[in-house]
Amino acid sequence: MNEDLNTGTTPQSAPARHRGRRKHGRTALAAVAVVGLGIAWAGTASAAGTSSAKATPTCSAAALKATFGQQLAGGMNHEGVVIRLRNLSGKTCALRGYPGLGLENSAHRALTTHTHWGNTWYAKDPGKKTLVLKDGQSAEAVVAWTHANTGTSGAVHASYLEITPPASTQHKTLAFRQWVDHGDLSVTALARHIDVTP
Repeated sequence: MNEDLNTGTTPQSAPARHRGRRKHGRTALAAVAVVGLGIAWAGTASAAGTSSAKATPTCSAAALKATFGQQLAGGMNHEGVVIRLRNLSGKTCALRGYPGLGLENSAHRALTTHTHWGNTWYAKDPGKKTLVLKDGQSAEAVVAWTHANTGTSGAVHASYLEITPPASTQHKTLAFRQWVDHGDLSVTALARHIDVTP
């Protein structure tokens, strides 16, 4: 009876009152569920925003300095070199994967180049790993090729090597006066350090 008076409605039979309570109960539960979903969604969005805000940007070509490291030689006309990409951006950035490679002639025109990712004659492929480079830190990869004889049929005479960092559309260029059989280059993924067999 108090319930009827408090709601300001006309008196109802007992079954009607129970139906009303069940209806109000369902409405209240639905409202709580919606609020709960809203809180959960907001929490997820907040977490996503936090992780996005903390994501380390990819190193651009402009942020990196490319250099050659150890020169590698061996039998069966194999040759290779360690390449290094050093972060000089003044900020932390990340690299992941394989550098793109391209051969150029003395006029900086592109030559036919085939780049193969994975193990090389001198080093096992470390596989793709995200490398977070602070300012001044570097990553390296090993490049290898063969040169049967200078000027043989199918050999490409290069003067420069283009090195494109992963996820970049621009490249660095280094002097690279080499004969490369069929323009075939093999390269490992970038790593902090790669053990090589000279």
